[in-house]
Amino acid sequence: MNPIPFVFDVVAFTAIFLLIVVGLGVIASMMGIFNFAHGEFLLLGGYIVYWAQSHGLPAWFAMAAAPLVVGSLGLVLERVVIRHLYPSPVSAMLGTYAIGMVLRETVRVLLVMAPFSGSLQIGDVAVSKWRAILVAVTIAVLFGCYLLVARTSLGLRVRASLENPSLARASGVSTSGIYAGTFGFGAALAGLAGALIVPIYPLNADLGVAFLIKSFLAVMLGGMGTLEGSLVGAAFVGASSAALPWAINAVVADMLVFLIAIAIVKYRPQGLVSFWRN
Repeated sequence: MNPIPFVFDVVAFTAIFLLIVVGLGVIASMMGIFNFAHGEFLLLGGYIVYWAQSHGLPAWFAMAAAPLVVGSLGLVLERVVIRHLYPSPVSAMLGTYAIGMVLRETVRVLLVMAPFSGSLQIGDVAVSKWRAILVAVTIAVLFGCYLLVARTSLGLRVRASLENPSLARASGVSTSGIYAGTFGFGAALAGLAGALIVPIYPLNADLGVAFLIKSFLAVMLGGMGTLEGSLVGAAFVGASSAALPWAINAVVADMLVFLIAIAIVKYRPQGLVSFWRN
């Protein structure tokens, strides 16, 4: 069997999963809450692509619009609802879950599949053109995130708010604004992931649910509090989830991924990222 299709599928799934998990992980690390509406932000990104195409708008326009629209929605929700719940993390998570339910039910009857076609030849093997684009876009976005966090004054303020919010506020950093921007940024990444994933996965109201569960697992597995932890957890869960079904039943593969992740979290509660920090 030619290994190229296998490797390409694993890389493509892992790439899109990285975008989803980074968006969730940055919110969890910054605010100490899990955004249970994250799957619905993914769903809305996919729906925006469908809506745009159904109205004759170019696909690339929709891909660019999805993170802007979903990010703006996330920013509004943070300002109107979520920020009032920060003192009680459990209430904040329940609030995001309720928002997710509303979003999911709002678009349930409107969703359809929007496939793209086309392939690239690698030797004598044809691979999906869209998956190649997906991988390239993910690499570019993640590199941009790294530059933003590591090389800009805004990134410095974000890191300060993440590591020591009290000291950051005392130094004049508007942590409230940083929180709002972070929530909107995480939502935008989910919207982008939804826009990129809709040509590959059937678009339905429950699309984001399965990804949300695995994303939650990936954040916990990698270790909360750092962008690196989310990336490591996403790479492990994403690659395992994509690779194992080639060898065993898909349901058994998901169970195995969860069991391995639970065992790691139990015996290494700081997450995978702690292995090279100690």
